[in-house]
Amino acid sequence: MPHADSSLVPPSIKTKVEFWEHVHAQLELLLDGQRNWVSNLANAASLIYNSLLAFPTFFGPDRNKAVNWCGFYVASHLFPTPRGATAAAPAHENKRLLLGPFCGKPACQFITVHPTPRGVCADAFNQRRTVVVPEVDLYPGHIACDGETKSEIVCPLIVQREDGTEEAVGVLDVDCLAVGGFDADDEMGLNRISELVVSACDW
Repeated sequence: MPHADSSLVPPSIKTKVEFWEHVHAQLELLLDGQRNWVSNLANAASLIYNSLLAFPTFFGPDRNKAVNWCGFYVASHLFPTPRGATAAAPAHENKRLLLGPFCGKPACQFITVHPTPRGVCADAFNQRRTVVVPEVDLYPGHIACDGETKSEIVCPLIVQREDGTEEAVGVLDVDCLAVGGFDADDEMGLNRISELVVSACDW
């Protein structure tokens, strides 16, 4: 099967629970045999974004309810050291999330997570919990990368280290043109996908 067909949603799928089970199963196949986080996050963002656009029951291409952005922000220390750099990265570089693989319009290049976090992604990362925002204009400190976005869901990417500690390495961020675009079923589905992505990559 061509890789692009992974984002097709069978007409037999009617509920969000069924939809997210389908996306999770397709993503497992796409990530099989690859451990690089850049490649895996790129395919995950594309699969989620295009599958949502192919699911007209709740999202689809309707401009009033479509998902308009899906992607990842990743802890800056996981990115390659700039060519020619000889010293350690500036302190502020370890307090940011940098834009990772995504689908949608151009987005903010970085998000500050410490010492003065701002926005949904920073809160999800720092608090290590999924944040569902029914109406972004009402969210304190919301960062408007796209003024058309009305609702948002952000899931943290949490790595379980061998010494028993947890480390947040990034977030999965999905935006919608509709107020109240995401519910508990979306939260559960995207949390499972976040866990799958984390387990499939070397961080």
